[in-house]
Amino acid sequence: MTEFGAKGYAGARTAAIAVRAGVNQQLISYHFGGKQGLLEELRRRWQEIEASIVAPDASFEDSVAGYLDATLDRPDWARLMVWQSLGDCPFAEPQDQQRFAANQRARMTAAVEQLGARQQAGEITEEIDPEFALLVAYAVVFSPITMPQFVRDIFADEPLSPQIRRRLHRQLIKLLGTTKD
Repeated sequence: MTEFGAKGYAGARTAAIAVRAGVNQQLISYHFGGKQGLLEELRRRWQEIEASIVAPDASFEDSVAGYLDATLDRPDWARLMVWQSLGDCPFAEPQDQQRFAANQRARMTAAVEQLGARQQAGEITEEIDPEFALLVAYAVVFSPITMPQFVRDIFADEPLSPQIRRRLHRQLIKLLGTTKD
């Protein structure tokens, strides 16, 4: 995960992955069929993790906290997601890419619909389109990973620090939702 997160699929080398894992490089081919198979296994594991990030009945505030924690607790996973978004992490088969893209679109559509329902319930502001609210939430949650130098310079603190995490969470809730403060 560390190698893929740091260098993307194109830059990651099975030799370096094997060294990090403390195994013979040939074991990657034996167990996963090579670098592509290892990437597919990491994608499968992320789906398992993602399913447990936030309970279905969680509040908006708890959902933001859950995704912020999941992203900042696992920066290598988050970086892999960014690499994948940039097109660096190919799929073994074209139909896998199509299936992933359709699933991703369906997940984003469902998230927008859920934000709309939260707006109607008065949990988040109706002043912002739900699509934009989702985009802002993703941008803020991923900013310590995608733009660590900006986060460091703006807040004068380490991007993955607990203080930054609390501040980003609090400000996102104030910007998009209601606050208990």
